Amino acid sequence: MMLGWMAWTLPTALLFVGIFSAIGLLTIVEIKFPGGHERRGILGLTTTRGDRLFITLLGTAYIFLAWLGFVGTPLWWPLALSIAWGSFSFWKI
Repeated sequence: MMLGWMAWTLPTALLFVGIFSAIGLLTIVEIKFPGGHERRGILGLTTTRGDRLFITLLGTAYIFLAWLGFVGTPLWWPLALSIAWGSFSFWKI
C-alpha cells in the first residue's frame, strides 16, 4: 500500500475526507454559481467563499491546538467551538 507508512486512523481519515469534501463542494458551488460575491466582513477583510473556508480551517486548527495545550482531552468542546467558528466565519467574515 502506497500510504501504509502514514499510520492512518479513522479520525485522521475523516478529517481529510471532510476537508477534501468541503473543497469539492466549494468547487461545485463555484461552477454552478460563478463569481462568489466578495463580502466585506466585521474584520474589515474582503473575502470569497474559498477565503472563508481557509480562515475557518486555520481557526479550527488553532482552536484545537490551544485546547490541547491548555486543557487536554476530551475534544468535544473544541469541536463545538470549531463548528461555531465555522458558522460565524461563513456568516460574518
